[in-house]
Amino acid sequence: MTRLLLIRHGETEWASIGKHTGHTDVPLTDRGRDEARAAADTLSEWQIDRVYSSPLRRAAETAEIVNLPHGIVFDDDLMEWDYGEYEGVKTADMRATVDPLWSIWNAPMAEGETIDAVGARVDRAIERIVHDAADSEDETTAAVFAHGHYLAIFIARWCGFAPVEGKRFKLKTATVSMLDTYREDRVIRVINHRCGAVLSDPR
Repeated sequence: MTRLLLIRHGETEWASIGKHTGHTDVPLTDRGRDEARAAADTLSEWQIDRVYSSPLRRAAETAEIVNLPHGIVFDDDLMEWDYGEYEGVKTADMRATVDPLWSIWNAPMAEGETIDAVGARVDRAIERIVHDAADSEDETTAAVFAHGHYLAIFIARWCGFAPVEGKRFKLKTATVSMLDTYREDRVIRVINHRCGAVLSDPR
């Protein structure tokens, strides 16, 4: 059995003003680094068995600041959605100029990834993480450092929902969410736990 702690990266300049940030490799702001240090406090009571991260700087730097006692496995499948022509675009601007109901969740992704392609990457990542833990006789805990829309889709797929149902989950920067199993079902234990407040095992 594998329990997953999902950590969205700390604040970036683009995130702070609402720009869609896919594969543009922006760094954390000073506030984002402070958020990452607070996330370390959040996870201070956990024994983490494995650590995975997107290779993009904002996620990797968050993982490095949190400094869990294991090497970080960088996985390209954990990278954020490739937004194509919507990279760097704000939803508010698109709604003002194109369509008042425009959303990244329903827009055709010209020159980028379809939502189903992101869902396929998420499925591969989940399969690898679960496989890595399969040899352990005890329950293991893995930490995953990644991105807002990606992790929303991750939560949806963990629960068996279509990738588009990721729109139900709004994750703030440097917050921690926890996925687990209960009997034969995959469940959400915690979502959007604020950074800095210690997260204890809820069972």
